[in-house]
Amino acid sequence: MATFFGSPPVFSLPLTRNSHHIASSSPTPPPIPPQQSQSPTASSSQSVQGTAKAQPQNPIKPVTSSTKVDSTDWIATSLTRRFGLGAGLAWVGFLAFGVVSEQIKTRLEVSQQEANTRDVEKEEEVTLPNGIRYCELKVGGGASPRPGDLVVIDIMGKVESTGEVFVNTFEGDKKPLALVMGSRPYSKGVCEGIEYVLKTMKAGGKRKVIVPPQLGFRENGADLGSGVQIPPLATLEYIVEVDKVSIAPA
Repeated sequence: MATFFGSPPVFSLPLTRNSHHIASSSPTPPPIPPQQSQSPTASSSQSVQGTAKAQPQNPIKPVTSSTKVDSTDWIATSLTRRFGLGAGLAWVGFLAFGVVSEQIKTRLEVSQQEANTRDVEKEEEVTLPNGIRYCELKVGGGASPRPGDLVVIDIMGKVESTGEVFVNTFEGDKKPLALVMGSRPYSKGVCEGIEYVLKTMKAGGKRKVIVPPQLGFRENGADLGSGVQIPPLATLEYIVEVDKVSIAPA
């Protein structure tokens, strides 16, 4: 080309310069070490994942089991945590022993009541200052009721002048009556005079009681329902037997 046009080659030098310039302006980047190829974001995410994986290693199982034990008996749980499983089991055994002891105590009281209860050979009428008269039919051997105690009784009541029966739990399938000492109003034919007599009776005892009008239903009488009525100023005759005396439920 230089011989044909008579001039030096114009295109060869710029090509050489351009190639040199391009080669010099874009140096080859150094190789990235393998340990730096991983970005900080990836490493941090892996550390977070590792931390997240490590956290579930603390299970919630002890908290769950402790809650169940506390709901059953917190004292046994405290003893178990402080002194070991043996102390907790000892406490549970103590509670079980207390329940069994209470059952044995109740059976002993019932047996003593039955042993000390006796029939009266000769009926003698006792007249109290308030006008109540009674005869012992059976002397009880159990506990005497106190204010607030629950008393379960069998009772038969009738109007003395007419003989009309207004309550009777001795016959048929009728259940005994229960009353709390000192609680008002009375029901089922029970009156103030009956509660007064119960104060001096014992479980297992039985009495025949004559209640004057002022300690019965007074001048108003009573309507017990189902057509059963007690006339005003009626003297009442009862047979009362104490079946059980116990602490009233809360």
